[in-house]
Amino acid sequence: MIKCTFENGDQALLRHVVIDAIILKEGKILLVKRAEKLIEGGKWALVGGFVEQNENLKQAAEREILEESGYKVNDLRLFTIIDNPHRKNEDRQNISFVFICESKEKIGESDWEVTEQKWFDVDNLPSEEVAFDHLEIIQLYLRYKKENLKLPIIN
Repeated sequence: MIKCTFENGDQALLRHVVIDAIILKEGKILLVKRAEKLIEGGKWALVGGFVEQNENLKQAAEREILEESGYKVNDLRLFTIIDNPHRKNEDRQNISFVFICESKEKIGESDWEVTEQKWFDVDNLPSEEVAFDHLEIIQLYLRYKKENLKLPIIN
């Protein structure tokens, strides 16, 4: 939570803004294994992270994807917004703007936050636990594909 003081002197705890990305390639989804010292460390997750000062959501998504996977992407589209203040294993009540995109070329390596990355067939997701609510986000993506839902999906 972010402690904020407003112009009138009132204080409040505010929520963080993050992005998550469903990165696709030939019908597969890229997942990364989170470094042990992170929250939900050692678990598979979607690529994602905090929106930094002076960047918009698209810039944040492209930066996080490149930092955590080494991939450039195209066709970045808003998929859904997760604003549940009680997200699974989440200590900051993050509000996530989830994007869908297609991978392009790999131009770098994963940063320190990622120990492994792997392309998973949607019918063969990891048997290990998936971090946060990312498995539910992937299941929503599969429903979107099956039912041809309109984007963005607002719950």
